[in-house]
Amino acid sequence: MFIERDITNQLIQAPAWIQILLGPRQCGKSTLFASLFSPNKPFKEITFDDLQLRQLANHDPALFLQQFEPPLLLDEIQYVPNLFPELKKKIDQIKRARVFESGSAEKQSVLFRLTGSNQILMDKNVKESLAGRASYYHLNTLTVHEILRALPETSIQDILFNGGWPELYINKTLSVTTYLNDYIRSYVEKDIILSAGIQKMSEFLTVLRLCAARTGQETDYTDIHKDSGVSSVTVKEWISILERADLVYQLKPFFNNLNKRLIKRPKLYFLDTGLATRLQGWSEVVPLLHSPQMGGLFETLVLVEILKFIRNAGKDWELFFWRTKDGQEIDILLKTARGELHAFEAKYAVHGVSKAVAYPPAFQKEFSPKTPMVVVTSGGRKLELSSNCMVIPIAELHDYLQSLPQ
Repeated sequence: MFIERDITNQLIQAPAWIQILLGPRQCGKSTLFASLFSPNKPFKEITFDDLQLRQLANHDPALFLQQFEPPLLLDEIQYVPNLFPELKKKIDQIKRARVFESGSAEKQSVLFRLTGSNQILMDKNVKESLAGRASYYHLNTLTVHEILRALPETSIQDILFNGGWPELYINKTLSVTTYLNDYIRSYVEKDIILSAGIQKMSEFLTVLRLCAARTGQETDYTDIHKDSGVSSVTVKEWISILERADLVYQLKPFFNNLNKRLIKRPKLYFLDTGLATRLQGWSEVVPLLHSPQMGGLFETLVLVEILKFIRNAGKDWELFFWRTKDGQEIDILLKTARGELHAFEAKYAVHGVSKAVAYPPAFQKEFSPKTPMVVVTSGGRKLELSSNCMVIPIAELHDYLQSLPQ
């Protein structure tokens, strides 16, 4: 079963000589890229998890490319930094040849599709720029929209518990707990901890679990330090590593520099709720639904759905939250490219929203918002509660975002 991805149109409509897709392991990068190659023109897929191929590409990249002519799908490219200069040379040769053949280099097609799951190694090893030859994209786990389009009977509760890992929806016999435990051991412990040069694995995993317990909350390094015994400076460094690995996201506060009443710390979110629930220790859905963590987890699901929409659609939009020190707040604030503000509140309980939610007085006074407050719930139906407030189930959030002006 192939689950269609929302980023597909962006990849098709903006071709480059080389497309590079970044994102965590097992989120579907190579499967997506394989689906984009023309069935009339066979391609070769090579993974650099294969040590023999990795050594060849690093030790003699020219020989490697002689043996494997494009179109190529190269998986886990962070392991072969020496291949990048040769790819640049190869593209330049093809461009020159096309100029001589047709008098123009405009006949551009995707010859190489590359995936990378370790941004830390990418930053460390890939020095050669492919500017003008490559386009970079980010893919994470499945969105609510992608899952429901492929499997409309899936419940929001299962999506929240499982996360967006494609394999858990394609192969229903898999144990969610076992799958995510294996993922943490293979990707987090080996790829991230080792490549970042972290010596204290146990302490890092403790901080990771404490971060998962705080998804949807303000990032408080001192608080995590007190619970973990790891210094605040190190906690900050490790969260930065998790952010580079695309496992967590820090939502910045929206404020006027002159306004001292506002909270200045970012909020921390996991980019997959399934990973967060596993790190929190949940092994069944029902107990989770009645736990104190549900509010933060559902807010995480809403924030991530919006963030992934922005990435998948290639929008030049920004995300923030807004909160005063006396408790007035907006969960998520979206700013479009033309400066229009859209506010979102996450409320898991469908029946918990019976009356219109107004903009906080301080925000209303300073910004005079012209768009309605949007309350996103786990179910129900789209409903206008007033001229300034509407309720939208998360299943329809993608369509609502798509309807917004640039």
